Amino acid sequence: MDETQHAQVAFPAGRQFALTWGIPDDFGGMTSALLHRSRAIVRLAGKPVDLLTFDARPDYPSVDAALRDRGELIDGVRLVNLWDWFRDNDAAPDDPGSLDLVKHPFTPLGADPAYVSTWRGEHELSRARVDGDATLQVDYFREDGSLLASDRRDIDQEGAAGKRSVVLCDREGEPVRSWSGVWAFYRYWLDALRQREPSFMIVDSKPVAAFMATYQRKRAVVVHVVHSSHLAEEDTESARLKASRRPVFENLEGYDAVVLLTQRQKADVERLAGVRDNVVVIGNGRELPPAGKEEPRAIGDGIMLASLTTRKRVDHAVRAIATAAAGHPELSLDVYGDGPDRDHVAAVVAELDAPVRLRGHVPDARELLGGASFLLLTSTSEGLPLVLVESMAVGCIPIAYDIPYGPADVIQPGKNGYLVPAGDTDAVARALDDFLMLSPRKVARLRRNARKSAQQFSDLEITRLWSRELRAAAARKAAAWAAREKLAAEKKQNQAG
Repeated sequence: MDETQHAQVAFPAGRQFALTWGIPDDFGGMTSALLHRSRAIVRLAGKPVDLLTFDARPDYPSVDAALRDRGELIDGVRLVNLWDWFRDNDAAPDDPGSLDLVKHPFTPLGADPAYVSTWRGEHELSRARVDGDATLQVDYFREDGSLLASDRRDIDQEGAAGKRSVVLCDREGEPVRSWSGVWAFYRYWLDALRQREPSFMIVDSKPVAAFMATYQRKRAVVVHVVHSSHLAEEDTESARLKASRRPVFENLEGYDAVVLLTQRQKADVERLAGVRDNVVVIGNGRELPPAGKEEPRAIGDGIMLASLTTRKRVDHAVRAIATAAAGHPELSLDVYGDGPDRDHVAAVVAELDAPVRLRGHVPDARELLGGASFLLLTSTSEGLPLVLVESMAVGCIPIAYDIPYGPADVIQPGKNGYLVPAGDTDAVARALDDFLMLSPRKVARLRRNARKSAQQFSDLEITRLWSRELRAAAARKAAAWAAREKLAAEKKQNQAG
């Protein structure tokens, strides 16, 4: 791609990477945000983006094709999976790594019906030795059947999960490199991809973020985007960290920048960890529709885009709709999403005879926001929900719990939407009643204000913020690295003297 073609935002020089663990079929807000950000960087900054995944999903060629058919991947965004990359690329012959088959036992798995295999068509891509819920070894194969790598997870005592090692093989299946632990292997892959070029590595998923704090390279700027609340308590701003967030928030200095989605969350992080110059705020961007004539829509048609999980509390929305519908027969709610709580939510719908339809997972459900009158958001916590910006951009009025974080950073009650106390379904019902009783003139004004509020999250504005913060992160990195090298040189000189 010609990086100067049609570029509206000047990005810093260097390669662009987006890192996540994997791409699930029914991905939610985090994956949607990283895909959208990557497209915006290509479209507005003229920078190609390599989207890196680390999982062993066997059907990535099909995933790539499906995402391109839906417009989630575009020219300039390349999906690169770790295992598929090694299937297509050999270990560098001049790589300084070593092979130690004493420290890293090499015990390839033979054919055994007890082993668990994954396949791509007629090609076996992996073979695993398992014991109950514990995976003790995974061997990976190229499509020609040659052994690619062996990942042992019981090297201390066979049959008991413990220390881990990875042995990489050449195209004849002979071992050529080995590592203690999988993170060292991941670092080798990133080094091979980057080829020491200046790089910006934007990390979205929590598991990859914990690893990337260990990826310290002079010319690689590592940025972690936090997509949800860092707090353990639901509906509160308590200072207690989620256990899953400790690797990041107890090691903020491990990243050249940590991106939060809202100023409110940044203030809470500063109360918890002190003021840090590498903690910044960049919201999620959207490609907003141009201002135009308001499309007619039925005032009582509601929508909810949420996975059916405990955190999303879709049953709260159902109860609020059932309560409000007693005085408003025109009221209805379509819920788009699926998940483990589906049976529970369906039972609540049936019990209350609520005018709610569970539509299941629909990949392009967000395109239906423009035809809905209002959106409900009843989660326990969020980061900055994309659906809030998307709904407001098309004049769909949000009615949301006041949770950490997101709704209060976007919604101005009575001006562009409704904020209600978290967990209070009766308050949601009252907000619905208030909204449905507004005059057409006031509803139109509410929709205009919502559209205007969404403009701060336009792709152009957000991509400009990314450019600014990436430059600042690179400058901090360069200064810190120079100071480190100076200190090392002085120490060496003192020792020599």
